[in-house]
Amino acid sequence: MRSLNLKSMPRPVWGLALALVAAPTLSAQTRLSLPAGTVILVQTTTALQSNLAQTGQTFETIVNDAIGLDNYTVIPSGTRVRGTITFAQPANRQQSGVIEVAFNRLLLPDGTSYPIVGRLTSTDATERRQIDSDPNARVVLVGGRGGVGAAIAGAGSTNSPTSSILGALGSLLSQAQDVRVPAGTQLAVQLDEPAILRGGRRLGAGDMSTIYTATDRIRAAQQALAQQNYYRGAITGQLDDATQRALFEYQTDKGLRATGNLDGRTAQSLGISGGTVGGLGNNGDVSGTFGTALTAADASVLRRDAQSLAAQQRQQVSVLNGSYGRRSAQGDVDLWFALSAFADNASLYEQLARGNNNAAASAGPALINAARRVDTALLSGRPSSTVQNAWSSIRSRLGYLDQTYRQ
Repeated sequence: MRSLNLKSMPRPVWGLALALVAAPTLSAQTRLSLPAGTVILVQTTTALQSNLAQTGQTFETIVNDAIGLDNYTVIPSGTRVRGTITFAQPANRQQSGVIEVAFNRLLLPDGTSYPIVGRLTSTDATERRQIDSDPNARVVLVGGRGGVGAAIAGAGSTNSPTSSILGALGSLLSQAQDVRVPAGTQLAVQLDEPAILRGGRRLGAGDMSTIYTATDRIRAAQQALAQQNYYRGAITGQLDDATQRALFEYQTDKGLRATGNLDGRTAQSLGISGGTVGGLGNNGDVSGTFGTALTAADASVLRRDAQSLAAQQRQQVSVLNGSYGRRSAQGDVDLWFALSAFADNASLYEQLARGNNNAAASAGPALINAARRVDTALLSGRPSSTVQNAWSSIRSRLGYLDQTYRQ
């Protein structure tokens, strides 16, 4: 097979071009990133007691409610989250018992496992604010306080030795009781680093278990939170600490599960559930169903993104003036053609969106079919992570047009 020469191509161009290809189908073959700061609610399967716990001991918790990411299941119900006891101090006459834990692995029901870096946090507003006031604090269970058989508090620093925890807790230790967290107790696990998982089944529109991370959804949430004086930062579409804190405060006040995640329930409460692409619709409404059309502005952005990626993929395969190089695989050429066809379809769709919303809604299935051809071509190409992310962004927007669009 003849191949094309990539040596003369700029690497940034090569990477971005293939990013379009990598989001083939959010099937079990596609990696998704659950962002740092995400909170996973679990239940203990065994008791945690400071008078019995030993440093290095492992334990397991279980996820009762499935978790989705941008409408695809990533953590099914029944997934176990494994933890390790990193510090344990039994109570004595002067001080309460203390347990520190870390969470390090997801164990899915099908036997798949993923490493994670997680720590304990709280869904109680007072405890969570105290923990978040010092992002470097070590989070521990303290005996004799709190509704779960222990208080959850931040103490000391992640850079300080374990012996400093007791000194930092101060008066919290005054009850002189052991930590006693019974089996079946709900705990909250917060990711300190992104967790790379694989997408599962497609969730229905408006599924309450999904966590939204797409830029357009975060931007809409920031706007809604700002209007209600919960968020005072820039409208960036980035899920940063300030946005997560605003979401937590909003959830606390509205009686929602206070995690700081932009989940389906919170999106519905904020009025941003359902789907239009790239932000609000013509009337400021972000709810949508099958057959929803993109606004003219959103269709224009989609077309520009598609054309840019098609052009860069052309450079990737070094097809210039009809001259082929020697190192690019046939799959890369197939991908270029599929991306070019998708860009042409996106251009036609934009013209319809500018003239007639009903016509654009009718053309949605054709646009989805063109995207599926890109998905197929991605499987035989060699996309970089940059290309994967770029195409994934386009796919997430298209998913709002047709809830049956599956990876």
